[in-house]
Amino acid sequence: MAADREISSSPFAGELFLTLATEGRLVVDTARANEVIEGLERTLSLARARLRVLKIWQHVPAQRVDDLPRELADDVVDAVFADQLAPGRLEQAVEELPKYIEALRQARRKVAPGDIA
Repeated sequence: MAADREISSSPFAGELFLTLATEGRLVVDTARANEVIEGLERTLSLARARLRVLKIWQHVPAQRVDDLPRELADDVVDAVFADQLAPGRLEQAVEELPKYIEALRQARRKVAPGDIA
């Protein structure tokens, strides 16, 4: 029962998507796959940037937001707040999103009208 809770509490299924794509059981229209890949790549870029800000902040000896430029202070507050709400999820997202991207790259194909994808 505890293992079931662990599995269901994870919001990511990168390995599953990769497996389905590799086996040919995940098929996505090329145009739609490209749109989703583009969105996931933007999300991954933002997650990596937020993670960099968080890691830098965690290594600053005197953590004073008031000493930072306004734009950087906002980024630090956002990153720290997100990490407090869901500790470790940002790192997990940075690990998992590339799996979704790769799965979609493998799964994309042209779907003829009337085909079920």
